[in-house]
Amino acid sequence: MPFPDTRLRRLRRTAALRGLVRETELSPGRLIAPLFVASTPAAVETMPGVSRLTISGALAAAERVAALGVPGVLLFGIPDHKDEEGSGAWDEEGAVQLATRAIKAALPEMIVITDVCLCEYTSHGHCGVVRADGSVDNDASLELLARAALSHARAGADVIAPSDMMDGRVAAIRAELDAEGFAELPILAYAAKFASAYYGPFREAADSTPAFGDRRSYQLDPANGREALRETELDIAEGADMVMVKPALAYLDVIAAVRAMTRLPLAAYNVSGEYAMVKAAAASGAFDERAIVLETLTSIRRAGADLIITYHAEEAARWLAET
Repeated sequence: MPFPDTRLRRLRRTAALRGLVRETELSPGRLIAPLFVASTPAAVETMPGVSRLTISGALAAAERVAALGVPGVLLFGIPDHKDEEGSGAWDEEGAVQLATRAIKAALPEMIVITDVCLCEYTSHGHCGVVRADGSVDNDASLELLARAALSHARAGADVIAPSDMMDGRVAAIRAELDAEGFAELPILAYAAKFASAYYGPFREAADSTPAFGDRRSYQLDPANGREALRETELDIAEGADMVMVKPALAYLDVIAAVRAMTRLPLAAYNVSGEYAMVKAAAASGAFDERAIVLETLTSIRRAGADLIITYHAEEAARWLAET
């Protein structure tokens, strides 16, 4: 019945009633904290509050978020030396491998997710092998990505997360892991990763800006929602156990569409540019940072994400504990 018989405000009258009928839950257990690991610590100027961390620094950060109820971290490594192949990606003594061992030794219940890509490790900054003509060789890159994934598995990673966007990389990594005794190790595929301008601050943090060209030949066109679903379907068919949409805020429609098409756990990456914009606006006094962060993360959950990878993880977990 219409108004006055139907009054939707009845269930908004008090905080207790609003909580009783709240449709979307946000908790620290839904958050994943990304960490940048390097041999030398350094603040990331474009991302206030974010730094490159040493192994001990990464462990301390993992301990802080674990104490707040955040169940996992996503590790990115910045090597001391780069080469054309990105061989540091599978170095058994690399930053990600060492950090994984340290965190798992101290916090065995912490979920360590490792990003598998070559862009931080290559001298040219691309996510795969580069041909003489400057294009990225998809098939030649698969073996290297699988080698990196295997090194992460041997270090004790709980989840392998390929972010390179090469065709067939989920199948290649699954085959390598299975052949080497890691059949039970799950893969979180960056299934719908767009060639986004929102990644700018990340490239400073990870030292991964391409030396030439861009990544539009392998990352998704921001205009293509249906293609994102095709990418996701293929990653699922190749053996992905979880899938991801990246970025999050400008792609809430894609998150909702992926949620509708699969029962697999779905992650969304609240990326560096989204984080930096909130920090800049809050610093200017434009809005209340706590309120906007929690609203933003709730909107990503409402769109359908089960997990949110976010640089706000630690502070958001603190704020949620206060509510």
